[in-house]
Amino acid sequence: MLFGRTRELVTPEQALPGRAGRTFAVPTTHAVLGTPLEGPWPDGLEVAYFAMGCFWGAERLFWQLPGVYSTAVGYAGGTTANPTYEETCSGRTGHTEAVQVVYDPALVTYESLLKTFWEGHNPTQGFRQGNDVGTQYRSAAYWTSQGQRAALEASQLAFAPVLARSGFGAITTETGPAPTFYYAEAYHQQYLHKVPNGYCGLGGTGVSCPIGVARTDG
Repeated sequence: MLFGRTRELVTPEQALPGRAGRTFAVPTTHAVLGTPLEGPWPDGLEVAYFAMGCFWGAERLFWQLPGVYSTAVGYAGGTTANPTYEETCSGRTGHTEAVQVVYDPALVTYESLLKTFWEGHNPTQGFRQGNDVGTQYRSAAYWTSQGQRAALEASQLAFAPVLARSGFGAITTETGPAPTFYYAEAYHQQYLHKVPNGYCGLGGTGVSCPIGVARTDG
């Protein structure tokens, strides 16, 4: 990975301008699941977005969950349209490295995704994740429905005091409605399947998230 060191989020006025369309092709098929990487999705499926630092390891966590139909890595939460990896790593797009998770709620709940999210990284580190430093490595979770929003907010409220009792600081995760998700370049998709011994800087806190407390029927 490229290690950006930007610790201040770029303003929309300062961000790179981007471009009207992609400069690269996105694979049509998930290298692990054999499903499409882009929609439209089959009826009944839902989509969620998470950022946990380096998106290589984060994507692997989610594609391993039964009930997940497809995953993809990309850039979200910033200003620059259709950014490249190098632009995102410069800290001048405002994006974080994100994972798109398409799942069947009849087979895996959004709460299960949230548990994987909260426990799979350290959500208290601000613009970094482990040794990866920069605004593109910030923690984020974006909702696509009011039910997801309620579950996300409740899970954060439940997890924060548990983290505090374990000696961690305040949660710095960015939350909000899902922004535009820009797919990353082909070589990033399912990277740790293609390169099993590739870099993965992902590391959790070792603290269990009491996700059952956050259950919602929304």
